[in-house]
Amino acid sequence: MRVIFNERRKTGRLDLEAIEMAMRSAMHQAGAAALTELLQFEIPSAEQRTLPCSCGQQAHYRELRSKPVLTAVGKVEVSRPYYLCSHCPVGQFPADVELDIENAELSPGVRRMLATVGQEAPFDPGRLQMKLLADLEVTTKAVERTAEAIGEDIAARERKEIERAVQLDLPMVVGEPVPILYVQMDGTGVPVVKKETVGRSGKTEGQPAHTREVKLGCVFTQTTWDEEGYAIRDPDSTTYVGAIETAEEFGKRLYLEAWKRGWSRALKKVVMGDGSEWIWNQAQLHFPGATQIVDLCHARGHLGRSLASCTPMRRPTKTVGS
Repeated sequence: MRVIFNERRKTGRLDLEAIEMAMRSAMHQAGAAALTELLQFEIPSAEQRTLPCSCGQQAHYRELRSKPVLTAVGKVEVSRPYYLCSHCPVGQFPADVELDIENAELSPGVRRMLATVGQEAPFDPGRLQMKLLADLEVTTKAVERTAEAIGEDIAARERKEIERAVQLDLPMVVGEPVPILYVQMDGTGVPVVKKETVGRSGKTEGQPAHTREVKLGCVFTQTTWDEEGYAIRDPDSTTYVGAIETAEEFGKRLYLEAWKRGWSRALKKVVMGDGSEWIWNQAQLHFPGATQIVDLCHARGHLGRSLASCTPMRRPTKTVGS
């Protein structure tokens, strides 16, 4: 700050960007110092010096140990009690569990930031965004690992929900009846790294695969029809699911989303697709009784190909004198 104000006295000019960035850096330093003080835990009292251990014995307080943690205001030092069981080599840091930094050197706030930039952009640009937007130095690998770890956690929770759906152990969604509820699904190939296609055959015989099929689904409601009789989708009513998985697994995923949207309360149920066999198999399995519709774009394509394959009949030509 002294350099900035000295420069202003010399030139009479004010570099606003330099000042605001310097002010942010100074505030981060002050915040990190204050947070470090807040994260200095005291030595536990006599009655708090033992904890249950996972082995069934007791873990005893040994000492205060410190570790660095990157937070939204910069690096801080956390000093917390360490417990060790005399019957097994497993140590415990109860404060780490409380602060959600167990086996992690990034705070929950920073992990949320990394997950956000990691899902919006490639990992290295995400690292640059963290520096520009939050003034935090992180590695490209940190962005990758955090985004993937949070993604795995979300996927694990989704798997549990899907398993509940399969076992028909879902809570009944209470609410007003839904006039028309649509479910639509499709699949498309997406480029992936080589390790994701190991052992997979490509579309061309003898060639390796370069893509994986991602299955996509959406659920939405309808308001009314336009003047030409086409259905009008409710604005902002569409929710999406998607995954690279088998048709059977994806069918369960889409069924769960439809259930959340009120499938059990829908007065009219519709499943839309492009005519692929796997789509109608899943529709029959998870959405029996629903009206099945081939979407207009693919219906036109199927009709066009059918008409093109038909050979027009030629009328016999009359000969002279006949």
